[in-house]
Amino acid sequence: MAATDSSLVSKLKTLASKSVKPPPVPAHLLAAKPPMPALLNLQEADRFRNLLLFAKSKVEGYFSGRHKSPYYGSNVEFADYKEYVSGEDIANLDWRVYGRTRKLFLRKYEEETDMVAYLVVDASASMQFRGSGVETKFQQAIKIAAVLAYLMVRQGDKVSLTLFAHKVVKFLPPGGTMSHLYNLVSDLEMARPSSKTSIGNALMECASIFKKRGCLIIISDFLGNDESLFDAISRFIHRKYKVLLLQVFDPDELELPSTDIARFVDMETGEHVEVEPDEIRREYREAMQGVVARIGENASRRGVEHFVIQTANTYLQAIEAWLGFRGRIRK
Repeated sequence: MAATDSSLVSKLKTLASKSVKPPPVPAHLLAAKPPMPALLNLQEADRFRNLLLFAKSKVEGYFSGRHKSPYYGSNVEFADYKEYVSGEDIANLDWRVYGRTRKLFLRKYEEETDMVAYLVVDASASMQFRGSGVETKFQQAIKIAAVLAYLMVRQGDKVSLTLFAHKVVKFLPPGGTMSHLYNLVSDLEMARPSSKTSIGNALMECASIFKKRGCLIIISDFLGNDESLFDAISRFIHRKYKVLLLQVFDPDELELPSTDIARFVDMETGEHVEVEPDEIRREYREAMQGVVARIGENASRRGVEHFVIQTANTYLQAIEAWLGFRGRIRK
C-alpha cells in the first residue's frame, strides 16, 4: 500500500495499461485505505516543538571544525554599525563604542549587508507523501527551511517566508532579527499541508508581493506543470532575482517500493490505481528521471540553480547548496 503525488498517478495508470493485468486484488485489501501519516503525531511533537534548536544544532554542527568563525569573515571590509537587539550574536559587539556611549552596537561588514532571501515552501497535499522513512516530505521541507533561515539570520541576511499550495497561504515579510526568526519558525511549526498544487499561480502572486530584489529559494517536489513554473520564475529573473530550486524527493518516489500489489493514491484528489510495481518499475524510473532532468534543463537554460535533495540526507545538501549559491552571488 502506498500514497503518491497527483502527477504520478496518471503516469502509473498509463504504465499499468501497457503491462499484463495483475491478478484480482483481495477484497479486504481493496477495502483498506492507505495510512495517511499526520504531519505531527505525539512522537513528532517534541521534535517540532524545538525546531529552532534543531536548526541551530544542524547549522553549528555542520560548521564545527571547518572555520574559526562560521558566520562572519574576519578579513572583510567594515561597512557600518547596527544597534544590538536582544538575542543576536554578541561576537561583533564593539566594546569601544559601548565605552563611549554606553549603548550596544554590532559591527557590520560588506559581506553581510542587506541581502534579502525569500524562502518559498510548498505546503500542498502532495508534500504529505511518506515512503519507508519516518517523516513526510513536508516535515523534511520545513526543517530545511528552518535550517536555512537560521543560517541566513546568523550571516546577517534578511529572510522572508512564504507557504503556498494552489495560492499563497502565508507570507512573512523579510526580517533579520532573532525575534523575526522565532516568528518564522513558529509559522513553519504551525503549517499543515493541504489542497492542490499550483506553483505557477502561487509564484505569480509572490511576484506582486515581494517588493525588494533578492534571492528566491523554492523548496518543493516540483511535481506539476513545470511550464507554468518557469513562466513564473522568468518574471523574477527579469527583475534580477537570483533563483535556487531545492527539489525534495522521498527515495520511494524515485524507486517504487518493493511489494506484490500496491494501491497508489493521488494525495490531492483521492484518485487511485492498483498495480504490480515490479511490472512497471523500469518505465516508472525512467519517467521520474525525465521529470528531474526536465526541471534541471529548464533551470540551466535560465541561469537558475537546481539541486535534488532526498529525504535521507537533506540538511547537509541544503546547507551546502545555499552556501555555494550565496557565495557565487557575493562575488
